[in-house]
Amino acid sequence: MGKILIIGAGGVARVVAHKCAQVPEVFTEIILASRTLSKCNQIKKEIKEKTGIDIHTAQVDADNAKELASLIKKFKPDLVANLALPYQDLSIMDACLDAGVNYMDTANYEPPEVAHFEYSWQWAYQEKFKKKGLMAVLGCGFDPGVSNIFCSYAQKHLFDQINYIDILDCNAGSHGHPFATNFNPEINIREVTQVVRHWDEGKWVETPPILDGGSVHFTFDYPTVGPKESYLLYHEELESLAKNIKGLKRIRFWMTFSDNYITHLKVLQNVGMTRIDEVDYEGKKVIPIRFLKSILPDPAKLGSNYTGKTVIGNVMTGTKNGKKKSVYIYNVCDHAQAFKEVGAQAISYTTGVPAMICAMLMIKGVWKGTGVFNTEQLDPDPFMEALNKYGLPWTQTEFKGKLLE
Repeated sequence: MGKILIIGAGGVARVVAHKCAQVPEVFTEIILASRTLSKCNQIKKEIKEKTGIDIHTAQVDADNAKELASLIKKFKPDLVANLALPYQDLSIMDACLDAGVNYMDTANYEPPEVAHFEYSWQWAYQEKFKKKGLMAVLGCGFDPGVSNIFCSYAQKHLFDQINYIDILDCNAGSHGHPFATNFNPEINIREVTQVVRHWDEGKWVETPPILDGGSVHFTFDYPTVGPKESYLLYHEELESLAKNIKGLKRIRFWMTFSDNYITHLKVLQNVGMTRIDEVDYEGKKVIPIRFLKSILPDPAKLGSNYTGKTVIGNVMTGTKNGKKKSVYIYNVCDHAQAFKEVGAQAISYTTGVPAMICAMLMIKGVWKGTGVFNTEQLDPDPFMEALNKYGLPWTQTEFKGKLLE
């Protein structure tokens, strides 16, 4: 039916490539490209062993839009799936415009020199993609991605108006390392050390970072795994959902962190290892956080010993037929089962499966349009159906628990 070019060879790209290979009737040709060709070839070998499917691999520098555009023109895919670093979003979008191909990603753009991410840079591509007759879908992992689609599904079927949304992301797994991050260490640490924001009554409210003693947190009783301390954190889907969910009064994002994780990260921050600026070391320029990344465990290799589960979902409160109601929609994913299927832990799996579903819906023409879209702007129904089919079944229940007011 269609050809896909996957950019990246980390944990999420591994999942996307494996899941695409499981649906050969949709993805008739798969090309996996990265700066490090050996990583692509390793994934190619694993896919052949598991599915019997042959995929193509290529070396490319995703920071170089012209080089990437040449690769796109050579392979002529129907879609480019960006599973590279957020720093590379704009160069990959530029390459897609040059080559005339649709685009999707899982995380919004972040400049390398500033620990700040927002959609403005990518939303600015709206007219460029429209004029080319192309479609770009932003942020289609789990959160952002599925978390947005849970909201649009609830808006379409469950509520007349949604007033309050709390997105709760719990990793109750254990990887066996004293300290490790579940996705790219540089991106992860930049995210969790920033000033926190949430949207309340039409404005953004700032609160201290999670490493600050004044950070906002509470204990939430998660399905299957039980009570976990959950910290208020800024996450990119808040920006688009605050814009696209009508009647919204407040939206927040919460993530679980262990005391061990926070203690390690505080020490690393205190000694300067989380800095993103250059420092002089023996006559060379070194960025501390990138050196730290080089010595921390590779998130793509955590899966073999990972046990436990992730629980990610939305608590949404609003009105239906004049009556107040609260609904909780969530997914539970098992680390060990994810590794058995695709050789990756559940954090990568819960991001990669939605990315594959997005690619599938775009290639099949179920999701179509011209311009730049966030996932909540598209029909949630075929996506929600596909989640149940391709490995991330969801549960919907009346919410009777407690949130931090």
